[in-house]
Amino acid sequence: MRIIVQNAKCQGHARCASQAPHIFKLDDEGYILPGDIQVAEGEELPASRGARSCPERALELTR
Repeated sequence: MRIIVQNAKCQGHARCASQAPHIFKLDDEGYILPGDIQVAEGEELPASRGARSCPERALELTR
């Protein structure tokens, strides 16, 4: 699984990181760092929860 990060949509709510801080890395202001995220096997559930928690839909799941 991969998460496509759309930085232009991120508003710094940090809901993704509250669900899975080890997957979603934020800058000092709470915005997600640029670059897509490759999700390790066994981490799909917290990654999915984090991505779906984004109110701006800045994170897109792909398989």
